[in-house]
Amino acid sequence: MAYTRRDLGKIAMASLPLAGAFGAAKINSKFHGVQIGAITYSFNSIASPDPEAIIRAYVEIGLGEAELMSNHCEALAGAPRAVRGGGRGATLTPEQQAARQAQQEQIRAWRGSANAATWKGVRKKFNDAGIEVAVLCYNMNDNMKDEEIEYGFSMAEGLGVKAISTSTTLSMAKRIAPIADKHKLLVGYHGHDATNDPNQTATLESYDTLMAYGKYNGVNLDIGHFTAANYDAVAFLKAHHAKITNLHVKDMKRNHGPYKPFGEGDTPIKGVLQLLKKEKYDIPANIELEYRYPPESNLIAEMKKCLAYCKDCLA
Repeated sequence: MAYTRRDLGKIAMASLPLAGAFGAAKINSKFHGVQIGAITYSFNSIASPDPEAIIRAYVEIGLGEAELMSNHCEALAGAPRAVRGGGRGATLTPEQQAARQAQQEQIRAWRGSANAATWKGVRKKFNDAGIEVAVLCYNMNDNMKDEEIEYGFSMAEGLGVKAISTSTTLSMAKRIAPIADKHKLLVGYHGHDATNDPNQTATLESYDTLMAYGKYNGVNLDIGHFTAANYDAVAFLKAHHAKITNLHVKDMKRNHGPYKPFGEGDTPIKGVLQLLKKEKYDIPANIELEYRYPPESNLIAEMKKCLAYCKDCLA
């Protein structure tokens, strides 16, 4: 059979590794239909001074989905680095104060110049490594101005994520709701187990309150903290799955207990993951590594253990 030059070109392109032709092949960390990923918060210890190390870690571990922290997103986009100096409670020297003020002005100017292309460039770095960026974690505090809230939404839209996750107060959730409605972008409010603070997302009533503020107010369900608050993560997921942006997967003890290695706490990790599998909920389950591991181990090894544990739970 004779081949034309065009045919030979097609064959050559087809035989190239995917990384060479179109970027890296997608890393598959979806097991039985359940997407296992991680929040980049887990990689804080290796993110500075080299934020690209986060992407390399995802590849080494075999994680195909990321919940990207906004500070890591900015670092990967080339934002000015923070000036360090003075520990907690320490008084800064006049030189340190001046340097910090100048750096804050640089960051403000840099953020003002950021646009959709800035964030698309960050997404491309992950996509070229075979990693999907599904959620932006942009923590919003009560002191933020509306334009700072809008900045987070513009970052999310530039990245092309399906949702924003955030740790904040109920009073902020009420402020954010109309902005989320305007952008038609779901915001998942991260819960903790501070059930004694009425302005925190922690009690069942607080979840109901924040979801009632707006159509696009949802939940980033941290199944560890939810368990530490003595609630049933499986039942909550079943009842509110349509409003859940993503899960944070960690193991904790009940009664406001500590973080534990996967399988050593009270969090029903297997029950939650099996529910995702059974009901085919399209909700990423993102590992958040917070427990202390022995000095003879390391971050990559522990994340691999967490990923293997989640995979076994879905078998």
